[in-house]
Amino acid sequence: MQEDRPIVYVIDDCPSIRNGLDSLLRSLGYVTRCFASPRDFVFHPPSGTAACLILDIRMPDASGLDFQDELAKAGSAIPIVFLTGHGDVPMSVKAMKAGAVEFLLKPFREQDLLDAVRQALEKDQTRLQQNAAAACLQERFATLTVREHEVMALVARGCLNKQIAFELGLSEVTVKVHRAQAMRKMHARCVPELVRMADRLGLSDLEGSDIARGRSG
Repeated sequence: MQEDRPIVYVIDDCPSIRNGLDSLLRSLGYVTRCFASPRDFVFHPPSGTAACLILDIRMPDASGLDFQDELAKAGSAIPIVFLTGHGDVPMSVKAMKAGAVEFLLKPFREQDLLDAVRQALEKDQTRLQQNAAAACLQERFATLTVREHEVMALVARGCLNKQIAFELGLSEVTVKVHRAQAMRKMHARCVPELVRMADRLGLSDLEGSDIARGRSG
């Protein structure tokens, strides 16, 4: 379905540029959405699929660089490909430092633009996959009991079963049961994999006092 395909957004105040980019990208099978200004784009609901933004640097109502800052402050991670007919080195350096994928001067080679779009969409697809994996990890973690949380956190800190037993006031056998349950619920095939999951969840950074607070809760 079209809604599941990556989307290329274009923001440029010049109708001929917008139309040209729209025709080029659609001819290659891309889904496009074109806007005359950043304000028009803001009111467009996010797609939820991989996307990138082709953004003009200089427009009547807003600077492309300023809009890049606005998007970042709003928490948007959409990759940006900048286009400009009036670029300079400081401007391009600022854009790239702020995370832009590419900074192209008009007139640009079509292949350079297409390469930048492909790179931007791949970057966003990777981000979406990482976010989905993190959400799945959080969902699995939420199914653990408080004890299993504690055991998993202590395993992440490198504690042995007997150390965990002492810390939590349990028997080693009980600790092994909780650890096995945590591994089953987290879909971890081995202890090192459970530790890696705990690291991604930030559990390895917990101190003893944090674990104690979790136990009391």
